[in-house]
Amino acid sequence: MECPLKNYLDPNLIKLPKSLESVTDIKDDEVDPRDAGLKDATIQKVWQSVEKLYRSRTMPGISLAVRHKGQLVINRAIGHAHGNGPKDSGIDAMPMKADTPVCLFSASKAITAMMVHKLAEEGLIHLHDPVAEYIPEFAVRGKQYITVGQVLSHKGGIPTLKQDDLDPSILWDWDACVDLLCQAWPRKDAGTAQAYHAITGGFVLGEVMRRASGQELPDILRSRVAGPLGARHMTFGIPEGERDHAALNYFIGRPEPFPLDLVVKRALGATFDRVCEVSNSPEFMDAVIPAGNIYATAEEACNFFQCLLNSGSYNGKRLFERATVVRAISEASARQFDRTLLVPLRTSEGFMLGDYPFGMYGPRTSEAFGHLGFISIFCWADPSRDISVALLTTGKPLIAPHLVPLMGFLRTINNAFPKFEEPAQRTASAAG
Repeated sequence: MECPLKNYLDPNLIKLPKSLESVTDIKDDEVDPRDAGLKDATIQKVWQSVEKLYRSRTMPGISLAVRHKGQLVINRAIGHAHGNGPKDSGIDAMPMKADTPVCLFSASKAITAMMVHKLAEEGLIHLHDPVAEYIPEFAVRGKQYITVGQVLSHKGGIPTLKQDDLDPSILWDWDACVDLLCQAWPRKDAGTAQAYHAITGGFVLGEVMRRASGQELPDILRSRVAGPLGARHMTFGIPEGERDHAALNYFIGRPEPFPLDLVVKRALGATFDRVCEVSNSPEFMDAVIPAGNIYATAEEACNFFQCLLNSGSYNGKRLFERATVVRAISEASARQFDRTLLVPLRTSEGFMLGDYPFGMYGPRTSEAFGHLGFISIFCWADPSRDISVALLTTGKPLIAPHLVPLMGFLRTINNAFPKFEEPAQRTASAAG
């Protein structure tokens, strides 16, 4: 009989290889740092902070892409896409590559949000309209005045799927999900209070897009975003033929203790361990889950945020009008204590915003906009530093030794790319 205490004390961490170089992949499309006004030492410091995160034994695989002044200065990976999880045995380990597709989890929300904003730009959706204008059956039990914009900013009042015993298989049944949300009772503070919609908002927004455009979401994603970006991946789920090359997700560290387990289950509907298990299933990879299962490489995610940093253009192609981008990344309301995540959070209509003195993307990031994905994925852009960043990871730790090196990475990257108005930046410019 297994001992629960022994299970809890088990560190549940990965094994480190003898040489980090043996599991490091550097793509040859990285530019010379000097072409972006940087020193080699700057890039080395950032990558060393990633290596420290890997040495915490909490991340089986990590990929990182960084653009500065539009130039791809980092495009690397370390670790394994699968086969080196804490419980893996008898499985051939596949190295993590810079072009390995990874599930973005909630960072998918940023891409889905821009699909909504694009259809609004085209006049097919009006963000101030009630959801019920597009989904009439949504207008019951007090939800008739909830707008599309409020769902985008997590004020829709339906943060969770209400089931007595949540069955993950409902996520593969689009119509059942939409019907459940249409029949749901909203929170009493719907429309004003922020309560993070981990999964639910994506289905509502997805159904609005389907009905307003007459197109399926994969077609909208491909035609409006992935295609113009030149992204090979960036798909809902991942095609069967690509799955052997995709990264798997691993629960790392110790189970969530009470009362943290209640917060996790309220936000995600299941434990970290169970979410990882579900995310590695063929059903998850077949599904369309707008808020949580877009796959992409780090470079593709970075390019998406670079496009927004460029006011909607990428490689000479205009994906979004400037006004569309400004609307999407502008603060929807003042910082609020999120009723689901139980932390103070700034949001726009689709993005998690940075903050001062310390925010989601590290210190002094009040101008930054982006999104986190399942605890350890960070994708963002910071106009004040002229950077776009995608840190994709496959370890999903909560109680584990990852926090210090993760905070160290965020601090290092923000120090490596100082704000334009900071003395270090002015000095560097003068010296150049």
